[in-house]
Amino acid sequence: MSVEHRPIADVIRPLLASVLGDPLPLRFEFWDASTAGPEVTPATIRLNSPDAVRQLLWAPGELGLGRAYVNGDLDVEGDIVEGIRALRGAPVSGAAVVTKLLPGALDAARKLGVVGRPATPPEIEARPKGWRHTLRRDASVISHHYDVGNDFYRLVLGRAMTYSCARFTDEDDSLELAQASKHELICNKLGLSETPGLRLLDIGCGWGAMAIHAARHHGARVLGVTLSEAQEEYARDAVKQAGVADLVEIRRCDYRRLTDDPFDAVSSIGMFEHVGANRADEYFEIVRRLVKPGGRFLNHAISSIGGSRLGRRSFMYRYVFPDGELLDVGDVVQRMERSGFEVRDVESLREHYAATLRAWIANLDANWEHAEALAGTARARVWRLYMAGSVVGFDDGGINIHQVLGCVPDPTGRSGMPHTRDGWSTHGMEREWRQNEQMVSAVT
Repeated sequence: MSVEHRPIADVIRPLLASVLGDPLPLRFEFWDASTAGPEVTPATIRLNSPDAVRQLLWAPGELGLGRAYVNGDLDVEGDIVEGIRALRGAPVSGAAVVTKLLPGALDAARKLGVVGRPATPPEIEARPKGWRHTLRRDASVISHHYDVGNDFYRLVLGRAMTYSCARFTDEDDSLELAQASKHELICNKLGLSETPGLRLLDIGCGWGAMAIHAARHHGARVLGVTLSEAQEEYARDAVKQAGVADLVEIRRCDYRRLTDDPFDAVSSIGMFEHVGANRADEYFEIVRRLVKPGGRFLNHAISSIGGSRLGRRSFMYRYVFPDGELLDVGDVVQRMERSGFEVRDVESLREHYAATLRAWIANLDANWEHAEALAGTARARVWRLYMAGSVVGFDDGGINIHQVLGCVPDPTGRSGMPHTRDGWSTHGMEREWRQNEQMVSAVT
């Protein structure tokens, strides 16, 4: 078939309309400078080269789109969150996109003369080997996501250096104050504020922010464990800088290998997503053994209705969280109860995570060139795309995040829990810190 010389937009627009609806919700610009879609739009999708089409032909759906974006064959200009929201709101979605898109895409590619293999997938695409959730494979996928440079994470996460949902009690709160509020809430739920000097295990301690907060403000004696070498190095230094080295130990260790005596409290913040449904019972049973009678455990994790497991050909699996899995919060509660915990409180922070992600995206966009220099353009693009997509997921309730608090009653049945939630309030702390924002960096 001869190559058509019409504007590319004229050839591709009918295909876009069949999937996204007519009129198109976004503006599209093509490598010949032709356009389709409205003049006024929250975001513009720019296809910079024929490889954007080829990526979709060879990997229809989100993986092809993700590869095109990471490689720079496709750009999103304007509000990337609203751009993704518009695409997700298309009349045709999910697996139906492939069925509807592929035949038309092949025809359009032939007309444009762009049929052929695309550029190779970006080098940072993950393809983990071995059985899921073995010690070796878990260490490998954790390294893929977290060992990309502490300076890059500090740029994105800000001074709080905390990679989990913050808690904004006031919409004007800084990200650092909101993260401190989250840590304080967890300390209160775990009873660390009631009895100074308790022993805390923080599973998946990240860069040490929770451990430092618990030690500095509640005198807790903390063991923080992580699988990331970069996090271990950073956290140990942060502990020293915070002046709590006598109270906090940071250890690179898989939670499955812990042989320590039981703790008064255990926190797991943003780590459970890496455990997997098949290992969840084992996880809760191990944690249960690590909590002494009268102790408490808080599991802070993203969830989805019915649970979800990332497909091997999804963007999130290949570029962000290989082997990541989300459980239904109801399943989490049942598994905790079966392992011996008495579940006492469940709280959703869904809207707070959307706000947290928006703050991270703002940090990344404001320091884009620096981010590229630190982690490479491809990695920076991955983080921008996945965080923007996650905002939409938390906004529309497709995903959620819950704190589930359990306790281990003593032999007499006493739980040690307060009679009401009143003692968990953090407003007094926030008022004090809000008056002197300069304290926040020391607090976090």
